[in-house]
Amino acid sequence: MAGMALARAWKRMSWFYYQYLLVTALYMLEPWERTVFNSMLISVMGMALYTGYVFMPQHIMAILHYFEIVQ
Repeated sequence: MAGMALARAWKRMSWFYYQYLLVTALYMLEPWERTVFNSMLISVMGMALYTGYVFMPQHIMAILHYFEIVQ
């Protein structure tokens, strides 16, 4: 039973990956080019998430103070 669920989850993830390749047109690239692109994408997304995590609370508090929601 667990094996079937795992196989179904793997099939669904494979389908999502295939859709990602089609939407971004990565299916036309060679494997090493695809790896470079995915590495750059993950790096940029990671930096964006980190920056949002570090700086967003300060900006949100500044906005709340500006509109006098928080004293």
